[in-house]
Parts: sequence; C-alpha cells; structure tokens
Amino acid sequence: MSWQNELDELALRKRLAARMGGEEKVRRHRDGGKLPVRERIERMVDADSFREVGALAGSGQYDEQGRLLDLTPSNLLIGRARIDARPVVVAADDFTVRGGANDGAVGDKLVESERMAHDLRVPLVRLVDGTGGGGSVRNVEVKGHTLLPKLRMWPLMAQNLATVPVVSLALGSVAGLGAARVAASHYSVMVRDTAQLFIAGPPVVARIGQQLDKNELGGSDIHTRNGVVDDEAESEEAAFAMARRFLSYLPRSVHELPPRGPVPAAADPDLAWLRTAVPRDSRAVYKMRPIVEALVDPGSFMELGRRWGRAVITGLARLDGWPVAVFASDPYIYGGGWDGPAAEKFTRLLDLAEAFHLPVVNFVDIPGFQIGLAAEKSGAMRYGVRALTAVAQSTVPWCTILVRKAFGVAAGGHQSAGRFNFRYAWPSAQWGSLPIEGGLEVAYKADIEAAADPQAKMREIEARVRSLTSPFRSAEAFVVEDIIDPAETRAVLREFIDVVAPLRQPGERRAGYRP
Repeated sequence: MSWQNELDELALRKRLAARMGGEEKVRRHRDGGKLPVRERIERMVDADSFREVGALAGSGQYDEQGRLLDLTPSNLLIGRARIDARPVVVAADDFTVRGGANDGAVGDKLVESERMAHDLRVPLVRLVDGTGGGGSVRNVEVKGHTLLPKLRMWPLMAQNLATVPVVSLALGSVAGLGAARVAASHYSVMVRDTAQLFIAGPPVVARIGQQLDKNELGGSDIHTRNGVVDDEAESEEAAFAMARRFLSYLPRSVHELPPRGPVPAAADPDLAWLRTAVPRDSRAVYKMRPIVEALVDPGSFMELGRRWGRAVITGLARLDGWPVAVFASDPYIYGGGWDGPAAEKFTRLLDLAEAFHLPVVNFVDIPGFQIGLAAEKSGAMRYGVRALTAVAQSTVPWCTILVRKAFGVAAGGHQSAGRFNFRYAWPSAQWGSLPIEGGLEVAYKADIEAAADPQAKMREIEARVRSLTSPFRSAEAFVVEDIIDPAETRAVLREFIDVVAPLRQPGERRAGYRP
C-alpha cells in the first residue's frame, strides 16, 4: 500500500508555505526595499545550508471532507544553518504574513529557536521584521479573550545571552517584543531608512499628542546614538555581512574558545610614525583609531557602537590571528572623559569579552569622569562604578597601553588591580589623582593668593610640579612597569597574546553583582 497521497499533500503544504504571504504582499514587500524572508536567510547563511524546523506550521483551510484547500504559513521561520561553515540557529520573521505579528504557532516556534540555540550550544541569528509578540488587537476578536503578557521565551533569551553569541538584525519596523528581541543581543544592527524600532509605533504615540513618522520616532539615527542598537547598515546585504563578521571573532558558545583566524603573512609594518602620533601639548587632540588599526592585525578591527558612548572606542580585532576585545579613548570626545553612556558601553563590551573568553587590549587616554552639572544629573558616577566593578570582576587577560592621560577614579579602571596584568606606558603618558591643570589652584590656594603676582606664582608652582611628573620618575619607583618606544607597541602586544592565548579556559562566567 502506497503513501503517495500523503507525500503529495506534504509537497503541496511545502509549496503553499513557500508562497509566504502571497504574491501581492511579497511584491509590496520588495517595493519597500526589503527582501522576502526566505531570500534573507539564503543571503545570510552558507549556500544550501538552511534546514528549516516547523516548515509546515501555520493555519490551514479545509473543505467539508477535511481536505486541505489553502495554508497561511507561520510568519516565523526557524532552523539550523551554517555561517562560514560553522553551525548557527536562525529565527526570521516574515512580515508578509500579518506583519510579523503572532500567527500560526509563532510563539512556540520562537521559544523553540531559543531553546535550540541554547541546547545545541550554537550562535543564534535573529532576522527581526515585525512585532513577533501577541499579535494585533484583531486577535482579541479571533480568540475571544485577551492575552496576559507572559514572555515564555524570556528565561531562555536570558540564558542564551550567558551561553551563546546572539545577533539580531532589525530589517523593518519592529515594535514591542520584536524591539525587545533586537535589544536583547550581543550585537544588533538596523538597516538605515527601512528599519525602525519602537516601544509603540506612530499610531499609538499619536494618541499622546506626538505626530511623528516612523523614522522620526524610531529610526537608526536615534537608536545608534542612544545605545539601543549597536550599528547601522546601509542595506540588508551590508547588515548580513556585519553579522557574519561579528560572529567570526566568537566561539560557538561559552563552552568553547574563540577560534584563531589567519595569521598575517607579511612582516610588521614600520611604526616609527607612532613616536609623533601624540602631540606634546596635552590639550591638543589626535586620532586614536589609526593607532588602534596599525597595532592589530591589518583590517581586523571591527568597531562596535561608533555612534554612542563616543568617548570610548570599542570593538573586536585580532592579534596574530587571535580574537581580542579592544578599548581605546577618543580624545576628540570630551578629551576622552567618561560620561554615563561611555561607561555603559565599556561595561557592555567587557561583559562580552568575559562571556566568550576574549583577552582585552586597552589604549588609555582618560582625564577622568566628565565633570559639571550635566554629568552629575546624568548619574555618571553610578555608571562609572558599574564599569569599574566589572573590571575588578574580570578574569580574562588584560594588556594596557598608557598612551597619554590616566587621571582620577575613571582611569583607575584601566585594568584590575587584583591580579597580574600586562601594562606599558608611552613616553607621552601622564597620570595622577588629578590633572596638574585642575589641581594646582586647589592644592596651592594659600600660596597663590599670598603671592604678590598670583599668576606668576601659579606658573612657578606648575613648572616645579611638572618636573616631577615625568613617567620616568614613576618608573624609578616602579609605579609603572615599563615605558616603551611607541614603535615597539605591536611587538609587545604580540608577546602578550602569545603568552596568554594558552591560558584561556572555556566555561560559563561566574561574576558577582555589579551595582
């Protein structure tokens, strides 16, 4: 006896599911500058590697004899695939089916995708385009009752953040749970103009008197500057490339170590220009990014979150092929002084480094926390204390390069004082509890006020004190371990990674509470 009827029905169901929301809705989707969900998956992952899970889920329509007439597929596609030959789980919203809202067991499939990534210990890639939550108000009439928000998937989402790399791409208008899924990631990207992210969209916000279009309310210009998402892409293809690159630095899960990439074949470049990279005038700015890019493997620096917390440059890179987390001060932004967003951005990358066993390289030029009324009102100290506590709790290897300034409590977190770290200073480095410029008037107030010429007295004291601030005087007292020629910096970084790479250990992170 043959099962051909059932095989024919299986083939029919797969053909109906492959239509997505139907020809007209798919066409409108394309006209909006967006790829259909199945094409997104094809372009995100390795060719022919996607194995769908739950492909038959949806809502069927039947005749009186129970024969299938039509099928509205689930608007969440999930499955396993490979990116650069490494396994991943993919969860992708289909906006052409009811705008990505809850339909056809989407809630169960969402939970399944999170559980699959967690239990298989592989990265999770979310392609988000819709609400992905409880659906529209229309569901009240369809179901005959309202739903109590329960977030069944959230415990798994939280577990995944501590277990596997999670990347989310906002590829359309995402709201509610869809927006939350984007933010609950190690790395998130929005596509400029075609993606928006909201707590609630323009029609709802209009009820509180704010008439805004989608980009005015939740465009990438907003969320790449407030830290809700990390980066912006000019196209979906660019977003896919950014996601693939991010994952290339990380292991499959915390239970493995980050893989080594290609080792540069060419000899190290001539870095003599670094000797003049930092101006002698301590108030003059200079560009830190070219310094970072010159010292890591060529082309390997991937900056994360460039548009928010801008006093701190953060990213991933490689040293002799080994992935590392990179921090660097940006003197162009508040002189490198930390505000709340900068401290929060620092903590976020350090959490990633701790979770996935990435050694840290830290280029320091920090005059301290930002000061003034705005800094106090923003709670800069609270965010700063969280960052400093994260440093104290860190267990990954650190190498710090003191490029220029290291003052105050903020600079005290340039590495953990509770264990051995690599640390080098450039001759341009200067440090202390307070910058000389800001501390003289307080420390020598009486002497200055008593002088016949207060300004001349001020200059005399400053010259005397500055003669004692040379980093070589500190090196004599073993305050700093080594002062190096800036041109030798790549050599010491290579020695650092050669020593510490074998010391990395896989496993779950066990950090204490961070206030």
